Amino acid sequence: MKETKRHTRRKLLALAAAGAAGLTAAPLFPAPAIALPSAPYKRALAFRNLRTGDALDLVYWAEGRYLPEAMQRIAHVMRDGRTDEAHVIDHRLIDLMARLRATLGSNEPLQIICGYRSPETNEMLRETTEGVAANSLHMVGEAVDLRVHGRALSAVRRAALSLKSGGVGYYPRSNFVHIDVGPVRRW
Repeated sequence: MKETKRHTRRKLLALAAAGAAGLTAAPLFPAPAIALPSAPYKRALAFRNLRTGDALDLVYWAEGRYLPEAMQRIAHVMRDGRTDEAHVIDHRLIDLMARLRATLGSNEPLQIICGYRSPETNEMLRETTEGVAANSLHMVGEAVDLRVHGRALSAVRRAALSLKSGGVGYYPRSNFVHIDVGPVRRW
């Protein structure tokens, strides 16, 4: 029994090495349901903050971890454009933004209307704008208001809803969709 396990392990390692070298061999087992990437997997995102004009196009996750410098750059570009205050942006929101862009099949940068929102800005907006929550997830880096160039706002909403990853607000008169990583809900 021990010899058989060792033999099978050697065969699997040899097949893996052959696959990595680009060689083909008859598979020992059927292919997995999900194909694994041959190169190290990376996550990337491109967006532009319409209030500040700042833009990013970067890899933010590689080799199994979020890249600290990239996450700092994301926080800076998603800062409150009224107070210039930055805040950590939740990695789940960054992943959701990347998934939304991929779901839409867009190569265009996301257009950020509002990322992080300071408590002062949130209070000012609550006094002057309809529909601003007192405890907005924008204030903890868990929400973003956006649109996607070349995509109908209704298509952005449908794509966001299909991801079932948090809240989705639809604001056609203001020309943006709100997404967040709170409980799954819609308005």
